[in-house]
Amino acid sequence: MLTQPLLDKLTQLRLPAFRVALEEQLHNPHYTDLPFEDRLGLLVDRECTHRDNNRLQRRLKAAQLSLPATIEDLDLSPARGLDRRLVLQLAQGEWIRQHLNILVLGPTGVGKTFLACALAHAACRHYSHVLYQRTSRLLHQTALAHADGSYPKLLDAFARVQLLVLDDWLRDPLTRPQSQDLLEILDDRYGRSATLVATQVPVAEWHARFPDPTIADAILDRLVHNAYRLTLKGESRRKVDSALPMRPLDCIMLMPASLCSDRWTASPEFVDDSIGIRIESLLPSSSHVYLYNPGIDQGIEID
Repeated sequence: MLTQPLLDKLTQLRLPAFRVALEEQLHNPHYTDLPFEDRLGLLVDRECTHRDNNRLQRRLKAAQLSLPATIEDLDLSPARGLDRRLVLQLAQGEWIRQHLNILVLGPTGVGKTFLACALAHAACRHYSHVLYQRTSRLLHQTALAHADGSYPKLLDAFARVQLLVLDDWLRDPLTRPQSQDLLEILDDRYGRSATLVATQVPVAEWHARFPDPTIADAILDRLVHNAYRLTLKGESRRKVDSALPMRPLDCIMLMPASLCSDRWTASPEFVDDSIGIRIESLLPSSSHVYLYNPGIDQGIEID
C-alpha cells in the first residue's frame, strides 16, 4: 500500500497519534532494525497515550478546579503539619473507590484550596470524575434550581460525580433551606461516592453553623465519621508568596516635595508637579522604603 493512502486511512479511522508516530518511523532509519512487532507496539502505545491524555484533559475541564495544582507541587514539609505518607497514599485514589471523605482544615491562607485541588487532580489522573464547587456557589445553584424546577436534575448530577470538592465549607452560617439542600446532596452521595471539604472553620464549630440541630447531626454523621482529616499549619502562603525582593540601591521614597530633608538627594526628573509628589533616591547605605501619604500626613516604613 502506498504511504499517503495509508496515512489518509489512519486519519479517517481517527488515529492521529498513530499516524504521527508512523511518519516518524518512516523518516527515521533507526526504526528499520526493530522487529515488526516492536514497531507496531510503539505505534499503538503512542495512540493509547494520546487518548489517555485527551481523556484526562476532558476530566480536568469538567472538574472546574480553581487552581492548577498537582501532588508534585505540594509542600509536604513537617512545618505544614501534613503526613507525607498519608497524602501520597490518598493521591492514589483508593479512598474514592471506598467512598470515604477528606476534611482539609486550617486557618486562612495556609493552602487548603491548593491541597484540595491537588488531590482532585490526582483523582482525575486515576480516572475519577470530579467536580469542584465553592459551597456558596453550590447553594446559589440549588436556590436557582428550586425556582426553575431543575432541582431533581441538579441533585442527580451531584450524585453521579465520583468526587465532589466543597471549598469554603460553612464559611457563613446557613439558612434552613440551605441546610436541607446540603443534607439531600450528601445523603444521595453517602456510601456511593466521595466528598472532599476544605474549610477554615474547626469541626467543633460546625454544629453551630446550622439553624436546625437535627439537620446538623445528620450532615455531620454522613460527612465526618468516615473521613480522613488533613490539618494544615504555618504562615499564610499568600503572605509568603507575595514577599517582594528589595534592591538595596533602588529603594525609593514617596513624599511631597516640600517635605524633602537633607538626607535625601533630590532627583528633579522624578518630580510630578501636578500632584506635588517627588520620588527621591535613597542613599546607597539605606535598605528601607518610605511611603508618605499627604492625605493623613503620615509616613510608613517598609523593611
